[in-house]
Amino acid sequence: MIDLTKTFFFIFGLITLIGGIQGYMGPAASKASLVAGGIAGVLLLLAGYLLMGTSIQGGLILGLIVCLGLAGRFLPLFFKTRDLWPAGVEGILGLFGLVFAILALLKK
Repeated sequence: MIDLTKTFFFIFGLITLIGGIQGYMGPAASKASLVAGGIAGVLLLLAGYLLMGTSIQGGLILGLIVCLGLAGRFLPLFFKTRDLWPAGVEGILGLFGLVFAILALLKK
């Protein structure tokens, strides 16, 4: 379960970083998207790195917190707007991240 969660955090982190950059470079030119996407993406990458053995529990807790924040931000927006990107993707991936992190913590 740890390996699956680690891989998920790495992929989700990259997607979140790309989304932040896209939000900044798109028509909205949103600096908030760049900062929030950058911070969340880097934290997810860090969580994945920590799961490589340096601090498994710390990585799981960090990933859980970041995924909770992303799911909490984007799922309500997705239900309101029905926009698949970024709200749907980030919200659903955040929900999956929560499940993976919780399951991995329970199995640890």
